[in-house]
Amino acid sequence: MRMRVAEEARFMSDRVFDVDPYAITTTRLADDQVRLIESMTSIGNAHMGMRGNFEEGYSGDTHRGTYVAGVWFPDKTRVGWWKNGYPEYFGKVVNATNIIAVDVEIDGERVDLFTGEHEDFRLRLDLRNGLLRRSFAYATASARIRLEFERFLSIETPELLFQRVRVTVLAGAPHVRMTPRLDGDVHNIDANYGEQFWSEASRGCAPVPHLSLRTVPNPFGTPQFTVTSGMRATAAGLAPAGVVDEPLQVGEVFATHAEPGATMELVKTTAVVTTRDIDQAQHVDAVDRLLTASASRSFDEHLAAHTALWERRWARAQVVIEGDDEAQQGIQFNLFHLFSTYYGEDERLNVGPKGFTGEKYGGATYWDTEAYLVPLYLALASPEVTRALLAYRHRQLPQAQHNARQQGLAGALYPMVTFNGIECHNEWEITFEEIHRNGAIAHAIHLYTRYTGDRSYLEGEGLEVLVEISRFWADRVHFSRRAGAYMIHGVTGPNEYENNVNNNWYTNYLAAWVLAFTSDTLDDVPADRAAALGVTDDERTQWRAVSANMHLPVDEDLGVNVQHDTFLDKDLRRVDTIPGDQRPLNQNWSWDRILRSCFIKQADVLQGMYLFEEDFSIDQLRRNFAFYEPMTVHESSLSASIHAIVAAAVGERAKAIELYRRTARLDLDNYNNDTEDGLHITSMSGAWLSIVQGFAGMRATDAGLSFAPFCPADWTAYAFTVGYRGRVLAVRVAADRVEFALSGAPLQIFVFGRPHTVDGSLALEIPAVR
Repeated sequence: MRMRVAEEARFMSDRVFDVDPYAITTTRLADDQVRLIESMTSIGNAHMGMRGNFEEGYSGDTHRGTYVAGVWFPDKTRVGWWKNGYPEYFGKVVNATNIIAVDVEIDGERVDLFTGEHEDFRLRLDLRNGLLRRSFAYATASARIRLEFERFLSIETPELLFQRVRVTVLAGAPHVRMTPRLDGDVHNIDANYGEQFWSEASRGCAPVPHLSLRTVPNPFGTPQFTVTSGMRATAAGLAPAGVVDEPLQVGEVFATHAEPGATMELVKTTAVVTTRDIDQAQHVDAVDRLLTASASRSFDEHLAAHTALWERRWARAQVVIEGDDEAQQGIQFNLFHLFSTYYGEDERLNVGPKGFTGEKYGGATYWDTEAYLVPLYLALASPEVTRALLAYRHRQLPQAQHNARQQGLAGALYPMVTFNGIECHNEWEITFEEIHRNGAIAHAIHLYTRYTGDRSYLEGEGLEVLVEISRFWADRVHFSRRAGAYMIHGVTGPNEYENNVNNNWYTNYLAAWVLAFTSDTLDDVPADRAAALGVTDDERTQWRAVSANMHLPVDEDLGVNVQHDTFLDKDLRRVDTIPGDQRPLNQNWSWDRILRSCFIKQADVLQGMYLFEEDFSIDQLRRNFAFYEPMTVHESSLSASIHAIVAAAVGERAKAIELYRRTARLDLDNYNNDTEDGLHITSMSGAWLSIVQGFAGMRATDAGLSFAPFCPADWTAYAFTVGYRGRVLAVRVAADRVEFALSGAPLQIFVFGRPHTVDGSLALEIPAVR
């Protein structure tokens, strides 16, 4: 079923960006769309990233943002009524030095697209290599010029940003002045009363213009960070005309009296280092060395080397959709931004919901990583990338134990929001209640083990994590004598449109599974391993008892797992009964009204049935999908993909396709009317999951990979590759045929439940839908 006609027409009429399979392009610049444009044209390289701000500046409504991975600040928690166990601070990513600044003046008038006369605006972000280009014609009282800007963040040398600016005189003979600079006068968009999180540590113009900023002191004992930026600029057609050296600002000035038809070019290279890697005393030497080394190659040569590395990534990860440019643009956009945010090079890092594209959610790590990103990185990158994500959580196990103690509980409670493992979210219904996140950490260990076949992490560091999580669950449950079962009260499930509920089905099921999985793993390792972890026989007996006797609410008449104890007492109705002008609910309804309603923000029961699909029959999946999806408003970016996968599994193909479109184009079409705040990075795996696990039906089971593919009716075909146990498997699905091509040793797979061996290539017919 296609998107409703009216809704589709709205997106088409409101669309800012063109449909281009491998690029974000627009020729429209409206003052009220600049923040959206900045989000959509963000770039990153895992070391740092920035929104698509204009190099020359913009005096209208803008959200200027440059962010450096792992650099953050603990802002004091501010709540009206303090509760024991609250985190002391809310961690937030800090807006760092504006390193892209290149002021352009024509006859003394500063170029500004908000106030100045301009035309022929063109903007293009290449989704294959991250090259951002922008150009426009600009008129002053005495001249007319054309400006062209290019920039990319290198994945060959992640500390480097490359920029090129060209000015061509179209009419007149103006005085042209260009000032590439580093600007430390920056603020977070949510800062109170102009609050700044940086102080200047040092600056200078030799050996290169450089600026060091240090985060201001904090009372919480978390590290202060120093970030140093250094730049080198070269110009053709412009002469040096001075330097900038003032508080929070350094740079160089180039100028000329230009002739009609003349073109001037400036190339700016910027290096950024931090005290996460290099001692502050060595920063200036470090940026100077990076810039000196980079000077041996031109802008175009650096771009070519950078592009070659991107091509290597795409060789392992490219998804091709034939016959639907919108769908192709969606998957390309999402994969590009995921790989720009994280590619596993630094296991101290993780993936924030906004990545390098904004400050919402504090820029910290959520459970999204384990629940939504691990399956993608397992298939599209080397196993070491996922193992780095697992190691991130193991390294923070002591902090997770601290979090549990804050709640008066045993074991480890992994944080909902964190930079360093300490919980830093300050809403009680999240911090205290959304404890299902603990289960996602454990499930990622299981998924890594099943997919790779490598048990070394599970039986080593992973088991330490599992044991502590199990101790938490065993302490958090209580036994109901009346019901004769273990229960978990006072929780928030994945559906954050309900708080403080009892026996959330997903949370209870996940807790029971973790206890059983940990017990099974302990059975498989030598006895001295369990002894070394201090696990007693009494503990293991208790874990088995809790797992086997967990209360899991079910309604036999409806044939559904019940979201929580009182869910069926609500006024149950479909989303299509809500007037269109009241959506999204979180921007139109009071919080009280939302909490009392039956409407579901994102997959809750269905999240659990997706994770543990093998535990349920197709009929059970179908009944639960038919019951819950019509009440789901999909107002979390994480929602559509899970529903798309379950819809495909139960034969609701039209619904699966509709939901793929939503997850793949969530930001491209600004479905939730919030993309101007930044992109939804951690939900971007949803497009890939919908195609590979949804349309292709791929599952990693104990027996191996299995597939149950179909091709959406509007597509000619689609193709993708997955890495699996030292092999690379390419898959192409058309309406009546699926083809496999294998690089590596022969591999047994299952297609529609039947075993087949791929040795080089294999083609099979897809049976017609009855």
